[in-house]
Amino acid sequence: MRDFDVIVIGGGHAGVEASFATARMGHSTLLLTLNKKMIANMPCNPHIGGSAKGVVVREIDALGGLMGKAADHHPLQIKMLNTGKGPGVQCLRSQQDKHLYPAYVQEVLESTPNLLVEEKEAVDFLVEGNAITGVVTSDGEQIHSKAVILTAGTYLNSRVYTGQEGKDQGPDGQKASLHLSGALKKLGLELWRLKTGTPPRVKKSTIDFSRGHIEEGMDGELAFSYETKVFTPKSSQLPCFLIYTSDETLRLIKDNLDSSALFDGTINSNGPRYCPSIESKVVRFADKPRHQIFLEPEFEEGESFYIQGFSTAMPRDIQEKMVHSLPGLEHAEILKYAYQIEYDAVKTTEFDSTLRCKKYEGLYFAGQVCGTSGYEEAAGLGLMAGINAVLRMEGKPPFILKRNEAYIGVMIDDLVTKGIDEPYRLLSSRAEYRLLLRHDNADERLTEYGHRFGLISEERYASYLKKEEDIAKAIEILRTTNVTDRAAMNAYFVEMGYPESDQGWKGAELLKRPRFRYVDIARMMPELSTFSFSENDILSLETKVKYEGYLVRQEKEAKSLLEREGIEIPEDFDYLHTDGLRLEARQKLDAVKPKTIAQASRISGVNPADVSILLLVLRKKGL
Repeated sequence: MRDFDVIVIGGGHAGVEASFATARMGHSTLLLTLNKKMIANMPCNPHIGGSAKGVVVREIDALGGLMGKAADHHPLQIKMLNTGKGPGVQCLRSQQDKHLYPAYVQEVLESTPNLLVEEKEAVDFLVEGNAITGVVTSDGEQIHSKAVILTAGTYLNSRVYTGQEGKDQGPDGQKASLHLSGALKKLGLELWRLKTGTPPRVKKSTIDFSRGHIEEGMDGELAFSYETKVFTPKSSQLPCFLIYTSDETLRLIKDNLDSSALFDGTINSNGPRYCPSIESKVVRFADKPRHQIFLEPEFEEGESFYIQGFSTAMPRDIQEKMVHSLPGLEHAEILKYAYQIEYDAVKTTEFDSTLRCKKYEGLYFAGQVCGTSGYEEAAGLGLMAGINAVLRMEGKPPFILKRNEAYIGVMIDDLVTKGIDEPYRLLSSRAEYRLLLRHDNADERLTEYGHRFGLISEERYASYLKKEEDIAKAIEILRTTNVTDRAAMNAYFVEMGYPESDQGWKGAELLKRPRFRYVDIARMMPELSTFSFSENDILSLETKVKYEGYLVRQEKEAKSLLEREGIEIPEDFDYLHTDGLRLEARQKLDAVKPKTIAQASRISGVNPADVSILLLVLRKKGL
């Protein structure tokens, strides 16, 4: 009989981060996967980052996770999005090599102490009372553990559809996990059916790229990990291309809707609103004459191009006609046909803010089994589940990120408190404090935690503290010191479109002006010559100065939230028999079992009057 501290089921992005974290926190970990070669696979678009997601990857790295380093290892293209907008919505996006990204992750996991990776299928759970004590594998082995983290993703009872043709199969033609859903139901847990999809891939040498608009990457110190020091220059990056659907594309889709598994009743489950099939877009936005499509490489050395925005559930023969109706793809050879995939997920009412199952001790969920979509969301959940599993084993307080601390905290709070009716995707608009949750300051928000949990090395932590100290010193100099080189300052004024000035100006006063940059002001102030900042450090410094008023306001709002977060509700609070609460509020509160008054106030169906009654009852009980 074998025994581990932690068993992680599933080798996707959630399973990778969960197992990497628990092993590095000093606990023996077994990662079970159906296929070692598919660990960290990217069955959909092989890109990392994007709106809000790019910040999540930075947060994962600041906590000591792996995804950021893997994304920086060999990006095919990388760029900063929304550079013309405020810092609260700027984020990185990179196109990854579908072979090299997972190869890097697999190599890291294989060399991680305390971590054993095995190619075995978990089919059931070992149960003692209300505790999960391990798993049973398909060959009959019983493996014991103190915690089990389920990260089976879209493999959980999955079924793939191309038109009306359906197969019990996982992504990329892999074996599905067909037994664990039954095991979860046997435990009395509620599951629901979700779906997602992926577009065709086409052969590079058969595409006429001259018909598209080239989309290039960027130069600069662009990286997801704070430890990355070698950056990929634009000259080494591969281009993507923008095209649009044609009139013929739309006609083909409208004429063949009854052939799509999404419209003929074959698939009835909910899919991601923000990544719909092309036929769903054509129906939903019937007034639009065309839709954007991006052609993106899947490999540096390979022929496969991904048709971003062209997910479909059409049969193969219709897919061919649709692809050939796109400009530049008239003679494109299809390497892989599109498919839709249905899978099981766990209802969000079954787990708490630590991602622990409410009904059973020792069972955690992470990734798409929690109802999310996307590699980045999955990785963030995996990291949090791993950390919390270890903390509970060690008898330590749980790790719950607040909404003003991280997008990861926003995501988990949304899942647990608000619930979902479709695969959840992170967006910057979901965060009410997004100016506090920036790309540039993820380390400032989270490195302290990563270091506390043993996931951030002493060397990295010392480097972080030194950087924060230098930025604070530089800002203080800017606030208190006048620019002494008046000639250079006036020349800069003229360059920026301002009249010359005879008065003295402090560095911070200049930096707050539109388009004024720290690097230019620092050249006029010898007091700043001792500091050597990276591009990310400068972005952080400039944001602190330029947006000082907005930051102070959001910090005050967040402080008010924290006061309510401090009012805790006992786990055994009897909502169903609390006088004064409306019936809907009683049911919603009992299902979610919020930990604090602030969390209770965010539950859909709970109004301010219900919250007031809760506060009154807690005060009467002296809580």
